[in-house]
Amino acid sequence: MRVLRGFCAAVVVAAGLVVPVQAASAATGTDPVYDFAGAVRETVWVDIGRDGDGDGRSDRVAADIVRPKEPAAQGTKIPVIMDASPYYSSVGRGNESEFKTYDQQGRPVGFPLFYDNYFVPRGYAVVLVDLAGTNRSTGCVDVGGTSDVQSAKKVIDWLNGRATGYSAKSGGSQVTPGWANGSVGMIGKSYDGTIANGVAATGVDGLKTIVPISGISSWYDYYRSDGASFGFDPDGLAETVEARNGGQDCSAENGKLAQGATANGDYGPLWAERDYVKQAKNVKASVFLSHGVNDLNVKTINFGQWWDALAANGVPRKIWLAQTGHVDPFDYRRAQWVDTLHQWFDHYLMGIDNGIEKQPMATVERQPDQWADQSSYPAAGVSATTLRPHAGATAGVGTLSPSAASGTASFTDNLRGTENGWAANPAATSANRVLYSTGTLSSSLQVSGTSSITVTATPSTSSARLSAMLVDYGSATIRNYAGPGEGIKTGTSETCWGENAPGDDACYKVTSADTTKVGYTVISRGWADLANYQSLSQEQPLTPGRPYTMTFRLASTDHVVPPGHSLALIIGGTDTDVITGPSKGPKLTLDLAKTSVQVPLVGTVPAAPRTYAPSGPLAHVDGRAPLDLR
Repeated sequence: MRVLRGFCAAVVVAAGLVVPVQAASAATGTDPVYDFAGAVRETVWVDIGRDGDGDGRSDRVAADIVRPKEPAAQGTKIPVIMDASPYYSSVGRGNESEFKTYDQQGRPVGFPLFYDNYFVPRGYAVVLVDLAGTNRSTGCVDVGGTSDVQSAKKVIDWLNGRATGYSAKSGGSQVTPGWANGSVGMIGKSYDGTIANGVAATGVDGLKTIVPISGISSWYDYYRSDGASFGFDPDGLAETVEARNGGQDCSAENGKLAQGATANGDYGPLWAERDYVKQAKNVKASVFLSHGVNDLNVKTINFGQWWDALAANGVPRKIWLAQTGHVDPFDYRRAQWVDTLHQWFDHYLMGIDNGIEKQPMATVERQPDQWADQSSYPAAGVSATTLRPHAGATAGVGTLSPSAASGTASFTDNLRGTENGWAANPAATSANRVLYSTGTLSSSLQVSGTSSITVTATPSTSSARLSAMLVDYGSATIRNYAGPGEGIKTGTSETCWGENAPGDDACYKVTSADTTKVGYTVISRGWADLANYQSLSQEQPLTPGRPYTMTFRLASTDHVVPPGHSLALIIGGTDTDVITGPSKGPKLTLDLAKTSVQVPLVGTVPAAPRTYAPSGPLAHVDGRAPLDLR
């Protein structure tokens, strides 16, 4: 029997045991009535039916479990909150890099993050799964592939009686989850949230909801962008997370990753296996998604394309978008996040009619710590608006409007360009980029959704890269997303979120917004290899002097450009902070009549804008956030 908030319940307290004795008729939520210090802590190794490490034995993944003991004693089965991760012994979890800990007998003691402290006393089990090849699991990681996804899916199968669990890493006796009711909610940030996406895309029975935080929806879009490479590959990540496993040799599996992730940026079989967006039709679980719109690690196209695919398939969903980089909501909106998460799990795992599914679908941070609810994402009333670049009196600088354009513009890729170098002097000619602006706006524009750009360019060499970005020009105070905390500062005092037990406390350092004043804000970015103009699966050598047309995506966002600011489009070559360039930088000539950007807008762009012309260079966010899938 679970105890539910919103009524008066009598309880019996004896020898530290809290036992509920009265149920509710009109509950609003679960209360912390179970004894956390006395909770059952155990490990079950689940057979995933693969031999990734080639040792001749089926791989087993370690599922560390903490659950209240009272429900089982009462004959009541309970749901599970699961976080499947490769990081429990390699880089740690959360803002304070917590690791799993064990006692001398190998029983789990320290469970990273607050999920167990908060939810176990409320009648949930929390299960933290080591992906195959990491920590105490056998097998090998395959960075979002079958092994990773099966590592979590098979635990859900075990919880529903469809897979076999054991009491030991090898040998041991079979273990059955007689305490579980089969309902599972997955949660996790970054790689962990990615696995939640991947498992949901299998349509596995028993998975009722997922909460992906800054998660990947297609691994291609973590390592590549429309043919362009970000310069790092999945085998490096595999080696990092396997560093503290049980000693199994994963070199063969890592070699497959290195071979499959071709350097030319083509979309091939390795990426197709790890493309959950294409499998979104299978998703049966509800989705509560959060992401930082300035996440330069798991770039925001990942949430945008996943969200659109979920919407197309009618999946119940909710979204939070912050101004941060790669940051967990627990570290930028802690109290509200815990409360909302509590309601979400209570509804979708406990079956409590608390109205969470009727609340506004989207919550967006407009300014640091200032939040706005929306009935939908993209925003209601949004319209796909095509804007075209028009040449101005200053070479390489012009206007952006819905009207037809003509003429050409040129720039040279010097292979040293960066977005801030291109954006800092918007009124000046640059040899390395072109810039087109709506001019000063008299009313706001909301960019809500995923933009795309079509470029018709004639290169002077046989290979070329393209970078494009949408920029809000105007003074603003924003989160310092490129700083060391990616928009947050970590203090020294703590707040506690749940119950404590020896070796497993619920207290975390308080965080606050790290802000900076800027003269412009890059709100959406995209990159491409022009050689992939026909297909992402097969690049084509370019013929110098011949025009090529390519459409590629810009990052998903939700941003309001206020009156007095302007919206601008910048097109350049290789952004060296992000993508790898060709061996020789080309001159690129744009056909402005055949170049346009499609932007999801609420509001109207002036038909005849004036060029935005500030005096002098503008302040901006310096640097890039480190790439780290934690």
